[in-house]
Amino acid sequence: MTIYDVDMATGRRTILLVEDEPAIAEPLAESLAREGFELEVAGTAAGAVEAAGRVRPDLILLDLMLPDGSGYDVCREVRRESQVPIIMLTARGDEADRVIGLELGADDYVVKPFSAREVVARVRAVLRRTAAPAARDQGDGRQPLEVDDVRLDAATRTVTRAGAPVELTRKEFDLLHLLMANAGALVTRERLIDEVWDANWFGSTKTLDVHVSGLRKKLGDEPAAPRYIRTIRGVGFMFGTPPGAGTPR
Repeated sequence: MTIYDVDMATGRRTILLVEDEPAIAEPLAESLAREGFELEVAGTAAGAVEAAGRVRPDLILLDLMLPDGSGYDVCREVRRESQVPIIMLTARGDEADRVIGLELGADDYVVKPFSAREVVARVRAVLRRTAAPAARDQGDGRQPLEVDDVRLDAATRTVTRAGAPVELTRKEFDLLHLLMANAGALVTRERLIDEVWDANWFGSTKTLDVHVSGLRKKLGDEPAAPRYIRTIRGVGFMFGTPPGAGTPR
């Protein structure tokens, strides 16, 4: 069973809740269980990494402040092996802290204090968003996209630049896929949010900018003189190529 599969015996998704405060973990676990999720709870960073490998959850709810380390470290370690969706639980309201989590590959974040109802809604939204691209890529049979020296294969979810592999997070891949499929044309910020996140996304639009910045770094793009991703200020982005360069095929 892959990390994204539903448990075939129960038909239920498994959530790994990483939280060391019983006053938060216990009622949240009860609420998620009532909503039909299987729960695994860990109270330390070490326990979280161990449980992620053993349980292979469908989603991780990850507190940032743990007694033996940081949730950032857990996220970084999990991302070495898997693209399981991660929602960070944080008491930090500073935008910079949230941006760090997104850059490490988190899919969303919830700022404490939060209601169990909000967390459940975000869990369902993230599971829905992450399931849709995988189903689409498996079933559409499209050929790989090639623009200039960048090649994207949706079937295997791999990207290369000049023949060298480019390691992307799931959201970075989905953004690049949409931009390359529309190479040479403007893709609005609204469309990117709607198709890569969700039409009902209620997070910060800063999330999009963080992921575009990550894509540029990994593609070796220069923001001042972009070869691949051009910003159309206030409107959106375009995957552009120099005159005479390759076109999508």
